[in-house]
Amino acid sequence: MVNEANPFRRPVRPHDLKFLDYGVPLPEDEALRLSGLLGHRMLRNIYDADLLFVPGGPAGHPSRDDADAFYSLENRIRGRQAAEVLESHLFSWLPEARQPLEGDGVQGAKAHVLAQFERRLAGPGQALAIANATRRRKDAATFALVQLTAARPAITSAVGRSLVGDYDTAHPALRGLLLEDFQSRSERAAAYHELLGQAELIGEPYAYWQFFLSSTLAGANHLHRVGRDHERFLEFLGAWVHHRIDEAATAPGYGDLFREGFGIESPAYALGTPAVTADGLGALVEALLAPLAGRLGEEAVTTAFHAGFEDARLLAAVADRDLAVQLDWADRLDEYKAKAEKLHHRIESENIEVDLETFVESWEETSTTHVHDDHRLVVVEVGQMYFWNNVGQQIPMNEGDKLLIPAERLHGSMVRTGTCTYHQPVIPEDMLRSV
Repeated sequence: MVNEANPFRRPVRPHDLKFLDYGVPLPEDEALRLSGLLGHRMLRNIYDADLLFVPGGPAGHPSRDDADAFYSLENRIRGRQAAEVLESHLFSWLPEARQPLEGDGVQGAKAHVLAQFERRLAGPGQALAIANATRRRKDAATFALVQLTAARPAITSAVGRSLVGDYDTAHPALRGLLLEDFQSRSERAAAYHELLGQAELIGEPYAYWQFFLSSTLAGANHLHRVGRDHERFLEFLGAWVHHRIDEAATAPGYGDLFREGFGIESPAYALGTPAVTADGLGALVEALLAPLAGRLGEEAVTTAFHAGFEDARLLAAVADRDLAVQLDWADRLDEYKAKAEKLHHRIESENIEVDLETFVESWEETSTTHVHDDHRLVVVEVGQMYFWNNVGQQIPMNEGDKLLIPAERLHGSMVRTGTCTYHQPVIPEDMLRSV
């Protein structure tokens, strides 16, 4: 469930690839399905093969062999080949969903950014509202913080990638702007690890890989994609600006959540996020774009910058909704157990035919976290199992226990007895609405 001292151990459920189709684009309304989760897991591994991770011990430690495989030439070549297929599958929906740029040139891009900034400040998001209203505040704070352990390092890495290059004559100020941001993030790393310790979490990279939502990985992967593909450098600048806005808009809400959830008086990582003002943001957009517009043409520069900004905005909106629904479901599992009882009774008493999968699993067989593309019940017939959807949780399920798992909700399980037989009836949408 937790990767300790091995940043290369990242399960992706490869057996599921037998029935998933990555040869077709994933529509926006299906972005949170299983192929999205597994696709973004694989893509993050591909992107990370260009970055440095340190094995967790000396010769003989399991992470040493994993590191050799992770960084092997064969793995990296296959990753480069697979990346094009995965990117096409995962990101093809973005261009049509972008909000068009209404103004012209640098001033039009600046106006659009400032308008989105005001909207973001006015509504930091559903996820923080849900998290700060949950009954089990520490659980919500833990899961939300785990998502940050996937997202925030990706921003730092993407900025770091873009510092390396010889473009001083094209944009003399750009390296300084990126370096200032990179240095600020590096200085905040100590507060980040302090917060993890206060939350009783560990700071090892990818320790909580099993609990990253696909939407969290999607936003981070987009930033990696535009940061490592230097043909998309202007898109990276747009995405980077949006991430600065997103951090500033959500910092107060995270501060409240961590303060109450973990009992921390001053959660430095959340509260230490640099403030963003409209004047400062407008000046940043002009400082980023004006020199490049003079060299490459204003329309080309602003079009690419806008694409990166909008894609980051769209992915952030999906991630916000996804996290909100996940937190709400996890906080109300008692209600979903009651719904499961009602649904199962109706299926049995009315002899309703539904699709059904049955599993017989052996002791200590552990299911890598995953999602289903449909609504399902878990009905334990024989044996016992643990169910989980958050760090440090093992929810016991005994014979006769039932739980409703809505589509696209992240979860995993582990058998506790010699064997466990359980069923998963698939619940149609209209039947779900009846309870």
